[in-house]
Amino acid sequence: MNYMLFICADPEAPEYVAAEDNIEEWVAEMAARGVRVGGDRLRPVEDATTVKVRKGEVIVSDGPFAETKEWIAGFDLIVCDDLDEAIEVASKHPMARFGKVEIRPFWPIEP
Repeated sequence: MNYMLFICADPEAPEYVAAEDNIEEWVAEMAARGVRVGGDRLRPVEDATTVKVRKGEVIVSDGPFAETKEWIAGFDLIVCDDLDEAIEVASKHPMARFGKVEIRPFWPIEP
């Protein structure tokens, strides 16, 4: 099953320690296992643009969809046998220690 990992900042998490950030090891392990399809970091929320259409008019605004102290810092696409494996993969991500990782299965769009 396909899952997206939302890598989130969490103001209540322990302080980030760069020396303990093993993202390169995590990426290498998940690539070797054939679990990780892709992923990347996101630019800060200040660089976000929100688009919506109301009554046929395109409305563009700066900033994120919602104001919150928690924000999505990155994402990873993974393929796992089941949610248990996705949880195991997410728990090894360094941001599980310094932030939090939200797991969502893909909801396929039928053509």
